[in-house]
Amino acid sequence: MLVSGDDALAHRLAAELRDVYRQQVTLLVPPSRSPASPPADANVPSGGRALALLGRVSAGIARTGVSRAAANGGGGGPDELRVMETDDPDDVALREAGVETAQALALVHEDDETNIRAALTARRLNPRVRLVIRLYNRKLGQHLEELLDQAAVLAVPGIAADDIDSSTTVLSDADTAAPALAATAVTGTSKIVQADGLLLRAAERPPPGRGETADRGLCTLALLSSTSSDPAGVEGTDGSGSDGPLLLPDDRAVAAASGRGRIVLEAVGPDAGPVSRLGGPALPFRELFSRRVRWSFAGIGAAVTALAVAAWLTTGDDPLHAAYITLLDLFSINDPAVGAEADRQVLQLLTGLVGMLLLPLLVAAVLEALSSFRSATALRRPPRGLNGHVVLLGLGKIGTRVLGRLRELGTPVVCVENDPEARGVALARRLRVPVIIGDVTQEGVLEAARTHRAHALLALTSSDTTNLEAALYARSIAPGLRVALRLYDDDFATAVYRTLRAAHPGALTRSRSVTSLSAPAFAGAMMGRRVLGAVSVERRVLLFAALEVADLPRLEGRTIAEADRPGMWRVLALDMAAPGDRRPDLSAAPPDDGAEHTTGLLFDLHPGHLLRPGDRVVVAATRRGLAELLGHRTG
Repeated sequence: MLVSGDDALAHRLAAELRDVYRQQVTLLVPPSRSPASPPADANVPSGGRALALLGRVSAGIARTGVSRAAANGGGGGPDELRVMETDDPDDVALREAGVETAQALALVHEDDETNIRAALTARRLNPRVRLVIRLYNRKLGQHLEELLDQAAVLAVPGIAADDIDSSTTVLSDADTAAPALAATAVTGTSKIVQADGLLLRAAERPPPGRGETADRGLCTLALLSSTSSDPAGVEGTDGSGSDGPLLLPDDRAVAAASGRGRIVLEAVGPDAGPVSRLGGPALPFRELFSRRVRWSFAGIGAAVTALAVAAWLTTGDDPLHAAYITLLDLFSINDPAVGAEADRQVLQLLTGLVGMLLLPLLVAAVLEALSSFRSATALRRPPRGLNGHVVLLGLGKIGTRVLGRLRELGTPVVCVENDPEARGVALARRLRVPVIIGDVTQEGVLEAARTHRAHALLALTSSDTTNLEAALYARSIAPGLRVALRLYDDDFATAVYRTLRAAHPGALTRSRSVTSLSAPAFAGAMMGRRVLGAVSVERRVLLFAALEVADLPRLEGRTIAEADRPGMWRVLALDMAAPGDRRPDLSAAPPDDGAEHTTGLLFDLHPGHLLRPGDRVVVAATRRGLAELLGHRTG
């Protein structure tokens, strides 16, 4: 495996390939920067303002931290991580790194032009190499995939179609990190795998109490080790004894387990988040007019009704005729009641007075309606009474993708952005999502976003200190608020998480690095589009893959019960789409064409269902189990 990059994503991706997938990796980095160091222009807190902010919570934050893994990582997996320095991934550097015999090449430079140029060079040097390219522009990435796959077909006549399907993959760190960040806000965890538009969450469940029924979700992925509930053994163990975690247990093992936590698989969809309060008409009546105007209209209506009833009772007219005469008096278009009875004259005077009160009210209503329509064409304000929403800070490239994902899940969102020309403001306007323009560190901004009523807060600005300050201020407003922060440096993120968790043990806190969230998706693409992702269980790893049943003797012609192998692999779902309509990459985000995407995956399969050669299934497997299932040699 070859990885070429100039920031933390390259280093983390290389470590993921080595430690999770046990691959031999060569890392190409610029000579001026160590692979473990962040880019020079990254906003990494040096300890000054950021540590001062943390000092509000704990005076000992400066002593909190974890050691950074070295680039050549002693104590890692059995495979070596070779580091090669080069100014530019040109043909000379790629040849020296071994691209001609490599299985896959990941180009994760921050500069799109560098990635595209290196991809074209690599495809010429090795038409069969699997390319994974970091690119933010989706349309350009789609055209680039088609171009490079076509180049592979022309360079190697007769190349297999399966090789072309996994030949080129264009990913964006924003796209790959967005599902995990959205899942953190909605469900409180980032242990998720995306499959055909669904978020599959690996949720940890405590041991069931006496007389309680264990929540099994879609299935039980693992039984946690007996030390997982012990603070001294929170990391668990990777042993295979009775105290270690048991991956992919069968029903008998799950039923016999007592006093052990478990990891269950759940599907996160539109029903997983809080109830949306942002739906309904494009401009609801309650937002068109303020509460004061609405109450004024109600008072005028009650007065007119009372006058109509009084006219009916005093004159003895038909009720409809009495209401009609009252309205004529209200609008001053009726004849004066000269010479009429006294009660009729009094009612006409009172009705005229109410009509005079109605005139300024109509003017105020028109002005408010015009203001509401004008703001509706610009940016929407948070509606009155909003609660249970997600406050999203920052609408850059990460925030924009997370906003789209949250709205796909049906989660109400209120955004806060300092720059009115930011990338995601246009998307928020199109989705009619409320946006507060202002600095999140200024007082009153988070209050305007209804943070005290929010379900969660996502701090995704490009500044670590801004995210931390906003999170601390939000906690002062709502101590039990669920908070997730985007932080660049892993050591700093760990320190923030530990301190906030100690200060607010009853509130959920998550600190996330975009590189740590996106690296598994890039690693899975390098292993081929069959691998959808990986989920860690204590110190072990479960892989999720989409496999064609054909040519897999351990699946083809077997029932679901016969195909499952406890501790090695389990069939989770069946792709019900026709072979010609299937998406080649189930882990990719649904197409952004405005149409609602419906997943074709069927869970809860009958144990007697027979797997045929044309079927495609989603399986969960250990590393060894997936290698055996695919017929590879196991180490």
